[in-house]
Amino acid sequence: MEGVSIITFNGKTPKIDPSAFVAPGCRIIGDVEIGPEASIWYNCVLRGDVNFIRIGARTNIQDGTVIHCDSGHGSGEGFPSIIGDDVLVGHMAMLHGVTVQDRGFVGLGSVAMDGTVIESGGMLAAGALLTPNKHIGRNEMWGGRPAKLMRMLTDEQVAANLMGVANYCRLAKAHSAAITGA
Repeated sequence: MEGVSIITFNGKTPKIDPSAFVAPGCRIIGDVEIGPEASIWYNCVLRGDVNFIRIGARTNIQDGTVIHCDSGHGSGEGFPSIIGDDVLVGHMAMLHGVTVQDRGFVGLGSVAMDGTVIESGGMLAAGALLTPNKHIGRNEMWGGRPAKLMRMLTDEQVAANLMGVANYCRLAKAHSAAITGA
């Protein structure tokens, strides 16, 4: 992976499925696992140095996103960052010690902090700030700073998010081919 930094830290080397796309400029550090057909877009940082990060199958982490984890600051286990399958994470998001369940959605420029959970079909709107230990339920959309429940997503909106996952899988293959010249 040309132009990508894969860094072993504390004896942990990132594990990246061969079918995943990791764009140039990314930094993948420590205890990080990236699943099949996932895509990590240009200039993302995934730093699994004080806990672990897991990225599921077909999930896309869009350009400029930072994912870190929480050490617990000496008071406990802390929070890993666990991103499930078929998740959309928008450009320039910041995720720190979070769980995003399968088919969750994180909007552009949003922030989710330690101990937060976004359930399947749940959405953190663009620019939102999800403060520690908050929980977005199934098909709920939260927005604002701090984020609050705004409304329930319709079945059509949830389906549209899943179409976005399929589109990013296709786009990742096209970018990979452009980069490798294949």
